[in-house]
Amino acid sequence: MQHNFDLEKRRFVIAGLFVVILLIYTCRLFYLQVIEEKYKAMANDNAFLTQTMYPARGQIYDRKGVLLVTNEPAYDLMVTMRNVKNLDTLDLCKTLNITREVFDQRMKDIKNRAKNPGYSSYTQQTFATQLSGKDYGALQPRLYKYAGFEIRPRTIRQYKIPIAPHILGTIREVNKKDIERDSYYQSGDYTGDLGVEKSYESYLRGRKGKQILLRDAHGRIKGHFEDGRYDISPIPGRDLTLSIDADLQAYAESLMVNKVGAVVAIQPSTGEILCMVSSPTFDPRLLVGRQRGRNYRALSANPYRPLYDRAVSATYPPGSTFKPTQGLIGLQDGAITPQTVLHCNGGFRMGNFRMGCHDGVAAWTIVPAIATSCNGYFGWCLVNILNNKKYKSIQESITAWKDYMVSMGYGYRLGVDVPGESRGLIPNAQYYNKAFRTEKWKPINIISISIGQGEILATPLQIANLAATIANRGHYYVPHVIHSIQDTIVPDTFRIQQRTLIDRKWYDWIVEGMRQAAVNGTVRRTGNMDPEGIELCGKTGTAQNPHGKDHSVFMGFAPKDDPQIAICCFVENGGFGATFGVPIGTLVIEKYLNGVISDRRRYLEDNMLNSSTLGNMNFMKR
Repeated sequence: MQHNFDLEKRRFVIAGLFVVILLIYTCRLFYLQVIEEKYKAMANDNAFLTQTMYPARGQIYDRKGVLLVTNEPAYDLMVTMRNVKNLDTLDLCKTLNITREVFDQRMKDIKNRAKNPGYSSYTQQTFATQLSGKDYGALQPRLYKYAGFEIRPRTIRQYKIPIAPHILGTIREVNKKDIERDSYYQSGDYTGDLGVEKSYESYLRGRKGKQILLRDAHGRIKGHFEDGRYDISPIPGRDLTLSIDADLQAYAESLMVNKVGAVVAIQPSTGEILCMVSSPTFDPRLLVGRQRGRNYRALSANPYRPLYDRAVSATYPPGSTFKPTQGLIGLQDGAITPQTVLHCNGGFRMGNFRMGCHDGVAAWTIVPAIATSCNGYFGWCLVNILNNKKYKSIQESITAWKDYMVSMGYGYRLGVDVPGESRGLIPNAQYYNKAFRTEKWKPINIISISIGQGEILATPLQIANLAATIANRGHYYVPHVIHSIQDTIVPDTFRIQQRTLIDRKWYDWIVEGMRQAAVNGTVRRTGNMDPEGIELCGKTGTAQNPHGKDHSVFMGFAPKDDPQIAICCFVENGGFGATFGVPIGTLVIEKYLNGVISDRRRYLEDNMLNSSTLGNMNFMKR
């Protein structure tokens, strides 16, 4: 019998087609059921609701255990887009007290993947955040009418005492960059913004949890999936204890009301910051809740720039508070000795150049030169440093000078644990070579840096750190506001002693000069500046300001031989150092060491509490 090969071939082709079709359907079913997230989400969403459980953010305390920042209940309104059906939009807008235009814009923003990465209509999205208890009370009874909308409880920050916003910081809603940078975040989450809220975000935020809830065919919650077997409890954030003293912080802020500037106080033996004021300040409670955006815009538009942290970000000419560094370098480098007499005669004079001085005394040695803040002495001191024969050229001597300055904490960031620190400016040889277009410039060309003017810039934090370094006779610890972190070791960075390039023995002369300034020098001139029963060491500064009245500066520490506090007070447009810097600085020292202000100095306190420098401001040129 002859085989029909054509029929045989047709049979194989048809069978092959069936096999191919079967494989296609099998692969497609596998893709839909196992791989394709969209259909998985549709299937799961019909039966399950996965809710994120937010942890309580860590609380913040001061050094004495006073609670500064805690949490209070708040609510987010969530929406799952695919579940929104037959919505009475106008009724929802009325309940939320928003306009239809606001509603439409929010729904549009949620669907915008550029603004909301990872958007899916099958998962919960944040429609409104930080609803108050009152808002929640109005919304909850009517929620059944708004299919697709649900309430998610969470917490927001509560500031127990309205102080130190630049230290404490605030929190804000995450943006696209935050989400892309850290997988922890999703749209609607919050993160630290400014201060320790930002610096210690990873400790404060805790770890999210989740719960998987069962739905019935009508979308109603019927309980936890498998009795919560797959739920994950959130882990609360760690508490922070800061080094600041809340009472001292509040007191220093009160003294700086109606003034622009900063106060920084440091514990020399640890580097812990006892208070750090940037003035004008603001109430941190303004940046909490649904009015945060409006209040932030108002603060940003304020010409006094209350959001700007002058304590660590602003750079100023340090004025005469810079002179102790020049004396130390001169002593260390052999350019002067403690007995070296340098002439003043009313200022520094070289050829036709003159840098004036308030004293007309013919000559000084190092101790009285510091006590009287003699410009002539320190001008000649710098000339001796830069012309020192141990160096081959002025290029070499200015490089050595800068190395000494850097070792004393100037010219670079100190590493404080709040954001926004500036480095200031200590010029080097290359800076001046470029400025003068030659390497053959002379000491006279840069003589103003000897008294903290010219190109020199420093932050109030750096000036306070210099005071702490002198108090310690040659070393400091990186200034920081963290005292301890719950169940965590504070980074060793803050415990490492930073030594300068100056021998300890030279600091004794500088300390004595600063003590004499407090006893009968520039600190004492306005009377009653020595705090009651406290052996104060200090240095005034009047920093020249080309845009208006000079700045008032004070740097000091106390007690002399057992230093507990070092401080810088910088008041913009405050005039002489003794006008504002000294009274405010010494009052803060007295408050910290004695707890009260003596009757003898009460009038100083009243003057500072009720005085203002705002009339001296020129914002167009700042």
